[in-house]
Amino acid sequence: MAHSKLLEQSKKLIDCLILRQTNGGKGAALRDGIAKASGEFVVVQDADLEYDPNDLPLVLEPLIQGKADVVYGSRFMGAHPHRVVYFWHYLANILLTLLSDIFNNVNLTDMETGYKMFKRSIVQSITIEENGFGIEPELTAKVAHLKVRMYEVGISYHGRTYEEGKKIGLADALRAVWVIVKYGVKLKFR
Repeated sequence: MAHSKLLEQSKKLIDCLILRQTNGGKGAALRDGIAKASGEFVVVQDADLEYDPNDLPLVLEPLIQGKADVVYGSRFMGAHPHRVVYFWHYLANILLTLLSDIFNNVNLTDMETGYKMFKRSIVQSITIEENGFGIEPELTAKVAHLKVRMYEVGISYHGRTYEEGKKIGLADALRAVWVIVKYGVKLKFR
């Protein structure tokens, strides 16, 4: 499908804006937004613009073509531009993704991506429990255990430094490990 046609369709998919009075965390914000979504697809894109909104057609394409039910935008595949930032963040992401892949029996390259798109019916069938950044491994585990068609596409990435406002750190990585193990075990034995 032509890039311009996908972009035009993606603009039609935006159906509402929700403003929260207090910061309850990323998971809480996504829970609110997903619950109110009414379009055919639901996209999660971090608002800090580390992920380029112009990549939306890339993420949307497998869904429009009927190949996927869920699409992850990967910062680690493809030939799109990537800002070079922190080695330790990259390594932590690779290790968390590997651990998630082991527990969920998938082969993602970027589980922690802030750019995901879902068929609305699928994402609304998931009960989101995490309030913070643990939402990323929780969604991945729950989607993987639904055994839906997952795709990954390469996207660009314009990472920020701590001076520019990046807030994720070691405590978030440790929480992600806990969430991966928690849902990996919980979902395997239910």
